Amino acid sequence: MNEFLGPDGRHLSLTNGGTAVFVDVLTLAVSELAREPWDFRFAALLTLQNQNVMGRGVVGFALEELDWGESPQEAAAAKGFLLRILDLALAHHRWDELTYEPPRAEGYLRTYRAMLEAFDPATAKAGEEVLPGPQEAARASCVRHRVLNGLPFWEECVFCTDEV
Repeated sequence: MNEFLGPDGRHLSLTNGGTAVFVDVLTLAVSELAREPWDFRFAALLTLQNQNVMGRGVVGFALEELDWGESPQEAAAAKGFLLRILDLALAHHRWDELTYEPPRAEGYLRTYRAMLEAFDPATAKAGEEVLPGPQEAARASCVRHRVLNGLPFWEECVFCTDEV
């Protein structure tokens, strides 16, 4: 099981297949919306949830472990960005391009959105470095799949590694 943790013991526990679906639909959305440095850092974090590279059953992260920024304004912007990603994914953005039908994805996204809405970034643990740093931000795009890829960690995107 892979765990995505929220506030007050809330969590989203996903099977390996569920995690792959969750990461796929979020990757499609984050690739569309990323504009600011923090956005690309979060995109890099998503690439680190690729089980084809990292291994099955070993991915996930807690909201409180993310670097939400130096100020309340930065934290609010980061949280707003994540909410927009989830909303775009819930609108089935580019799901027609998936090679499978993601029947449970909406439930995963709604659960995670509720966790995020209840989360106060001011409660984040200082010093945790789960979110890749600015120098590790995902800035390259996979031309074939039109999503942010795993650079600087690896060259392929999550969809390319599915094809191996």
